Amino acid sequence: MKAMTISYEVGNNLYLNLTNQCPCACTFCIRNNADGAYGSDPLWLEHEPSMEEILADLNKRDLAKYDEVVFCGYGEPTCRLDALLAAAHELKARCPEIRLRLNTNGLGDLINGRSVAEELCSVIDIISVSLNAGTKDEYMKVTRPKFADAWEAMHKFTADCAAQKSAQVIMSVVDVIPAEQIAAARQVAENLGAKLRVRKYDE
Repeated sequence: MKAMTISYEVGNNLYLNLTNQCPCACTFCIRNNADGAYGSDPLWLEHEPSMEEILADLNKRDLAKYDEVVFCGYGEPTCRLDALLAAAHELKARCPEIRLRLNTNGLGDLINGRSVAEELCSVIDIISVSLNAGTKDEYMKVTRPKFADAWEAMHKFTADCAAQKSAQVIMSVVDVIPAEQIAAARQVAENLGAKLRVRKYDE
C-alpha cells in the first residue's frame, strides 16, 4: 500500500497536507483537474493523518533547508485546527527560525464555531487568505461555500488577523478573474489591513 502524502516539496518550501475537508467548491480548484499539485504524489488522503503520523513524516525532513513550511494541501487546513496548531508549535520548537505560512479560505471561524485568528497568529508568520473575487456576488459564484455568510466571515477573519499585528496578512486572487474584479479585490484587501497578491492559475 502506497504511503499517504502528508508533506510535499515545492521549490524551497515544504507543504503540509493535513485534510481533504473543505467547505467550498471553488470553480477553479486544482482538485478538479488532478490528484496532486506541482508534481507532488497524489494528495487525496486515505484517512486524516494523526499527530503521530504528521510528526513521523516531519522527522524524515531536514526542516532547516526550507524557506517556509506551508499549511496547504487538498483541503482547508483550519478544518484540522488542533492538528495545525500542534504541528506549527512543534515546527517552531524544532526550528525556531522557520517561517510558517497558512493558505486558507478564511472560513476558520465558521468551521470551528469561534474566532481563531489569535490562536493562529500566535504561531503562524504569514496568513494567506483566498479572496477569489472582489464582490460578494462574484465570490459566492466562484467559491460556492456551504455557508451563507462566508463572505462576511472571511472579511472578519482577515481583519482579526491583521489586528493581531504579529503575522503578515495577504489576500489572494487568481489571474483568471476580470481586471475590474482584481481592482475591487485590491480595495477589499486594503480596507481589511491586508495586501493583495494576484496568483497565476496553474492547471
